[in-house]
Amino acid sequence: MAPTLFPMESKSSKTDSVRAAGAPQACKHLAEKKTMTNPTTVIEVYPDTTEVNDYYLWSIFNFVYLNFCCLGFIALAYSLKVRDKKLLNDLNGAVEDAKTARLFNIASSALAASCIILVFIFLRYPLTDY
Repeated sequence: MAPTLFPMESKSSKTDSVRAAGAPQACKHLAEKKTMTNPTTVIEVYPDTTEVNDYYLWSIFNFVYLNFCCLGFIALAYSLKVRDKKLLNDLNGAVEDAKTARLFNIASSALAASCIILVFIFLRYPLTDY
């Protein structure tokens, strides 16, 4: 029987008699429980969320002034979701919601601007002249 590095519980009395007879034992430092631990330093690295734009001011402007079919309100809701996800360090979710907020802001601004332009055109050239 070859000596083992890690002592194991024996189930038979035959191995106990071999150990008692002077067979080579495993190293003493391996058999004892290690009490000394290696000191470690834990550094938590979070993804950089500063480059994720939340379009908050643009959403506020669209909500207050250009709330075409409630698109400004939806953009504001997504902008707030981006801020929450940035606080929770959910970078992927924050990026996706930022894209959605930007899309709703663009749609709200474009539709409201086109409606304002159409109003000025119809004020300048009324339909009764034709």
